[in-house]
Amino acid sequence: MIKVNMPTLHDKSVMIEDDKVRILDRRVFPMETTYVECTTVEEVALAITDMVTQSGGPFYAASAGLVLAAHAAQKLPLADRLDTFTKAAEQLINTRPTNDMIRTAVGRVIRALPAIIDSENLSCATEKLVRGIWREHNEEGVRLGEYAAELIADGDTILTHCWGESTIIETVAAALRLGKNFKMICSETRPYLQGSRLTAHSVAEMGVDVTVITDNMGAAAMDAGMVQHLMTAADRVTGAGHVINKVGTLQLAIVAQHFGIPYTAMVKRPDFSAMNPEDVPMEMRDPDEVLYCLGHRTATPLAKGWYPAFDMTPPGLITNIATSNGIFPPCDLHKSQPDR
Repeated sequence: MIKVNMPTLHDKSVMIEDDKVRILDRRVFPMETTYVECTTVEEVALAITDMVTQSGGPFYAASAGLVLAAHAAQKLPLADRLDTFTKAAEQLINTRPTNDMIRTAVGRVIRALPAIIDSENLSCATEKLVRGIWREHNEEGVRLGEYAAELIADGDTILTHCWGESTIIETVAAALRLGKNFKMICSETRPYLQGSRLTAHSVAEMGVDVTVITDNMGAAAMDAGMVQHLMTAADRVTGAGHVINKVGTLQLAIVAQHFGIPYTAMVKRPDFSAMNPEDVPMEMRDPDEVLYCLGHRTATPLAKGWYPAFDMTPPGLITNIATSNGIFPPCDLHKSQPDR
């Protein structure tokens, strides 16, 4: 098996240290490597809301935030501990409600609390629980990557959009372990440039030939024959196979279908509690964010902005959905459930 170097931020995006949580500031990485330190749940929630961390980062940040909740609850009577966790969980889930991984991470901690809520050292018990959830989450990502890597043909160039920490990166790693030769094209992903900074930097660190294009070049790249596969992460996939991901995914999926290029979306677990797009809260961010890029205003002061953070790609535009339990067409997504 070929050894693959993983990107530097893969296991260092969120760190639990004593009575604080350190979150890598992905708004400036890789130009700067700085961390935002949080000592309260409120500070973790603000970091998630302010885009300090994105993609898979909020999974780790939100669950780490509950370790800080345990610090606060440690001093309280047993009857009040659960209430502290419940309020913290609600605050964290509400930071970015479209991204299903925040709800998943928080939910897994809350469901496991009854077994540890009366622990003499609640902080230590909660941290142990969270680190166990992280290990399981990472293992799911590795499995997903191994399945998705089978879809990559030798010589392919893959176009991806935005940042897929535990999906795209694990797929790239698995494909490299298989000895496959392929290239990547990353759309820059305005306004935070996750594609040109985070994805492009990470896959380049892994030794993959990577090209950055602006968000309006996807169709031109496909028309020029530069793309053989469109692959993206997904912030949520409904039980019926609708893919909710960073805004801009829909237009790439439409163009990919026009040119006969397969589109594979990646999510560890589809959300079968949301069968339709109407069941998913769609985040609208501050319109002013699109008027700026990396702290610099790029639009005329005479204009206003509009910023839907996500768009929805219908099942008819999706070839495959890669999960930690296998690859499925949208119409067969129900087969991804382990109990079926």
